[in-house]
Amino acid sequence: MPEICRFYGIIIKMFFKPKEHEPAHIHAIYNEYVGIFDIHTFEMTDGDLPVKAQALVKEWLETNYTELLKMWESQIITKLEPLK
Repeated sequence: MPEICRFYGIIIKMFFKPKEHEPAHIHAIYNEYVGIFDIHTFEMTDGDLPVKAQALVKEWLETNYTELLKMWESQIITKLEPLK
């Protein structure tokens, strides 16, 4: 699963298979915790990521929404800027 960003110890990855892996989402990994976030709603749909890490991921998702949708649709992964 390709890494697209890393910030505050959180690693963001995206993986997709055509028409089998909807809805559009990212995987956030923080130490031993994992969260799967819907790109459209910014909500964690699965996982055990701590609340503070969830808030950081949601902030990052809002900032990168357009680029993430382009990546999901084109299936071309690019690196995105971390939170500052």
